[in-house]
Amino acid sequence: MSVKIAIVDDNVFLQKAIAEKLSFFEDLVLKFTAVDGRDLQQKLEKNKNIDLILMDIEMPECNGIEATKIIKSKYPQIRIIMLTVFDNDENIFNAIKAGADGYLLKEVNPKELHQGIIETLNGGAAMNPSIALKTLKLLRNPVDFEQKCDEDIKLTVREVEVLEQLSKGLNYNVIADNLFLSPSTVRKHIENIYTKLQVHNKLEAIQKAKNNNLI
Repeated sequence: MSVKIAIVDDNVFLQKAIAEKLSFFEDLVLKFTAVDGRDLQQKLEKNKNIDLILMDIEMPECNGIEATKIIKSKYPQIRIIMLTVFDNDENIFNAIKAGADGYLLKEVNPKELHQGIIETLNGGAAMNPSIALKTLKLLRNPVDFEQKCDEDIKLTVREVEVLEQLSKGLNYNVIADNLFLSPSTVRKHIENIYTKLQVHNKLEAIQKAKNNNLI
């Protein structure tokens, strides 16, 4: 019996790389790909007949963790394996909390990916050894990520100004003009903001800053 799979990733090149790994196995059938959580929801409404989703985490519109939460509440029978380049503790913790059935890194080889898919469908949990280790450590020493963020985040006045401009949807050049800075200085501020907030994109930065009442 074939396993019907969907791939969700905003990077089309990576979608193809994952699809290629699946193509080695006759029992795995790729039904469709989606570029983010919203796109996935629309496609699932038309075709619910999916056994398993390979889900990226970092996506601009409705990221993988939000999408997992939504899909699991609507279609609990569909298994979800997070497939990501990031193995940071917060992502692992949030993905498991959202209901993910497994967590693999994108460099996984075809054989291990196939094995992980079959394991997950049989009620197991696919996990890279490094992820499994981090999960065990998290269980032994639970971290309150929300709490940790509140304590650690200290943005400068200038960084808050840049973030506020960013939240209005302005690009680097416009922000530079508005704040009388050079675009490269704005870019440096944004890099610092991402590091301090522990995020990887603009939307996450804005969301986190709002959650922590920084903007």
